[in-house]
Parts: sequence; structure tokens; C-alpha cells
Amino acid sequence: MNMELTHAKAPGRKAKQFLAAWRLGVMLLVGGFITLGCSKPHDHSTPLYWCPMHPEVTSADPNAECDKCGGMKLLPKEPDAKPVTPAPPVSKTAKFFCPMHPAIVSDKKGSCPICSMDLVPIKTETDTHTAGLPGLATVSITPEIRQRMGLTVGAVEKRALAREVRTSARLVADETRLFRVTTKIEGWVEKLFVNVTGQEVKQGDPLLTIYSPELVAAQEEFLIALRAKETPGGDRLVASARRRLELWDISEAQITQLEKTGKAEKFLALTATASGVVIEKNILSGQRIMPGEALLAIADLSVIWADADLYQSDLPHVSTGIPVTVTLPDWSGKVFKGKVSFITPTIDPVTRTARARLEIENPDRLLKPGMYANARLAQPLGEVLAIPETAVMRTGDRTYAFQDGGDGKLIPVIIQIGARSGGYFELVAGLQAGDRVVTSANFLVDSESSLKAALAGMSGERSGEGGEQNVESDPHAGHRR
Repeated sequence: MNMELTHAKAPGRKAKQFLAAWRLGVMLLVGGFITLGCSKPHDHSTPLYWCPMHPEVTSADPNAECDKCGGMKLLPKEPDAKPVTPAPPVSKTAKFFCPMHPAIVSDKKGSCPICSMDLVPIKTETDTHTAGLPGLATVSITPEIRQRMGLTVGAVEKRALAREVRTSARLVADETRLFRVTTKIEGWVEKLFVNVTGQEVKQGDPLLTIYSPELVAAQEEFLIALRAKETPGGDRLVASARRRLELWDISEAQITQLEKTGKAEKFLALTATASGVVIEKNILSGQRIMPGEALLAIADLSVIWADADLYQSDLPHVSTGIPVTVTLPDWSGKVFKGKVSFITPTIDPVTRTARARLEIENPDRLLKPGMYANARLAQPLGEVLAIPETAVMRTGDRTYAFQDGGDGKLIPVIIQIGARSGGYFELVAGLQAGDRVVTSANFLVDSESSLKAALAGMSGERSGEGGEQNVESDPHAGHRR
């Protein structure tokens, strides 16, 4: 009976020994990698043996086997190694940990009882500058890697900035430079010198000639008064007749010519009262005209208006008199300067905008009424603290930048920004003058910072539930496979 039992157990014992030998080979291989990558030289003066799968099982017998994993042979270990028990929750006094085994923590320097690696200091949330920035951590990047990344830095400094408002505008004629040609007498157009709309005229140029019986009669009365000038009361008759001609817009030169010739003119020429372009023409040759009828309209385009729409949020930053520049989409490189001359006192209920009138200099007559343009209104802010626009990282709920903390460290810092102008933002809070910030490769740095914060959070969770710590990235991460 005993013989049968012995033979029945024999195959099970051989299988168990084979399994133990296989596990031993695997652990020796893993132990070799750990020893090459992380461990410090071992002192084998007093051998001690342990089970890598169950570190709490130790023995001084080199032939001892682990009674928990089915007879696996114990491996050599340093004499100062102590049995390992599951790490308690991290206490507030814990200052060091093992990067390879984050569960191993201590309040003083020492070595890891598992891999014999020196414990490294724990960096708290304050040390990694993540206060107020959940999900980001300080990163360290060497100069060589910075060069490969194309990483550059800029300075926070005081600059003269202006609050800039960009909007679209429609060009119109300056209403104060519009002139209508009318007459105060009834008559007929004899000859028309302005034949087309858009014709340019200069002040004093003849526009048309008019035949008017009333005008001819007034000229005759003036000539009669001149002949009776030497008679008593003749001076008053001359002055009265001259005054009547002047009220009918007869020029002084025409009256003087009438005095010299002594002959009434059948046709009277109407002249341009200002230089500009004829934008309206409502008459034809031979047409009868009445007093007050609009015959022509002339616009002086040396100065032109631009009507710009301003949203309610832009109104506090726009005032009359501030400088403005106007550009045309199809005219690259050409800039026209002017100023804000008027802002409507009401908001359009349909578009929810107010209209600003921009007065633009147009000496070469390049700007035409009816054109569409882009306008930039600049409200000077004076000398303020500014940060490069490319250094600012903005998300839906926070704005931050990466500050160069020296020694290769890049620290995420919450900032508050104001107006944007000329590639810079006004810096309201967060940094000081002279601080250096990352201006290119920001998204690479941001990705590294996010990854590090995530790994640090995972390490904190594995270290226990008694308190989460953010740590520096694993200095031996390159040893892992």
C-alpha cells in the first residue's frame, strides 16, 4: 500500500521540481537585468537567501525552498536585507522613496530592500510647482534636447501697448465735403460743361450756362442805376441793384465784367464752388430749371469716411480721437491712417452694434466710396508689463505659461492677461518683469508636463491611501523595457 502511494506521488514531485527550476531560471534572468540597471555592488560576505516572489520568505540555507510558491529555490540576497512587509500608508514624515518600487517609502535615506537601489527624495506638490495647475508638473529639459526641440525663451518686460480693436468698415463720402449745385432763378440750361457723372472739377470751373429773363432784367436794372449814379439817390439805386445780383449768386467778377462792358449778358455761367468729383448729374442741355432744384452734386474725396461696426464689448476701449489704420484686402501693403471722429450714441437693435465714423486721409484719391476695408482702432495703454503672445497657453478655464526656472527646469505658472497688441499680451498677474518664458515648442513641453503629472499621480496612488505626493520623474526610467 505504501509502495503504491510512493509511485503515485513520484510524477507530481518531478513536475513540481521542473516548475521550480523554470521559475528559478526566469527569476535569475530578471534579477540579472535589475542588477545591471539599478542595483549597487553587493557584499556577499554573509549570504542570505530569499524568495523574489514572496520577499517575506528568507533563509540562511542555500538549499532552502519557498513553501508558498511550490518549492521554488531561494536566491542569494545581501546580508543587511530585511524581510519585506506590505508598505503602510505614506505618513506625513515620509521623505524618500524607491523609483523602481514606489511603495517603498522612508523618513530617512537608505536603500530599497527589494532592488537595493538608493532611495530618492520625494517632491511634494509645492516642490513641483503644480499648485493651482492640476494635471501639469515641472519638467527638466537639457540644453541638447532643447536645441533638438527648437525650444526658445523670451522675456517678460515692460512695453508700450495699445488695446486694438479689429473690425470691418465701409467707405463713404465725407458728408461735410459734399456740395450741391442749385440755382435761385428760373431759366433754361443753354450749355452743359459737365457731361458725365464722375467727372473731376476744380473750384471756379464753369459747370453750365443758364438763360433767364429775370436775370437779364436784373442786369439791365443795374446798368440803368450806374447811368443814374450822379443823380440824387443814384448811389442807393446802384447798391440795391448790385445787391440783387449778389443774392442770385452772381459772382463779383461777373458783376465787374458787367460794369466794364455796360451790356447785359444773355447767358449766365454757374461755376463750381469746390474741387471734387461729380457724383450726381440731374440735368441735360436745354432743360428747364426751377429755383432750388438740385442740378449737380460734387464730392471732395481728399478726406473720406469709413463706417465701422463696433460690438458692445469693444465700446469701452474706443473713444473719439484715437488713431486708426485702414487696409484693403486686395491692396496688400497699403495702409491709410486716420482717427475716430464720431461714435453713434445708440445700438442697432438688429446687429447689436454701434457705428464709429473713421476720418481717413485720402490725398491720392485711392479710396473710393462703396469700398469695403479692414480697420484697426488702437487705444494706447501706456507702458505696461507684457508677455510674448507665443508664450501664452490657453484652455477653456485657465491661462498659463512655462517659466524658465533655471537648471533646465520649466515651471507651469497660472497667468492673467489683458489686451493683445503687436505680438504681445498685457500681463496682469502671474509673472514679474525679467522672468523668462517658453515661446516655442510649448505644446511639446505641455505634453511632457501633462505626462509627468499623470505618472506622478499614479505613483502617488500606488504608494498608499494615506496621502498623495507628486514626484520627480523616474531617473532610471531609461532602464525599463
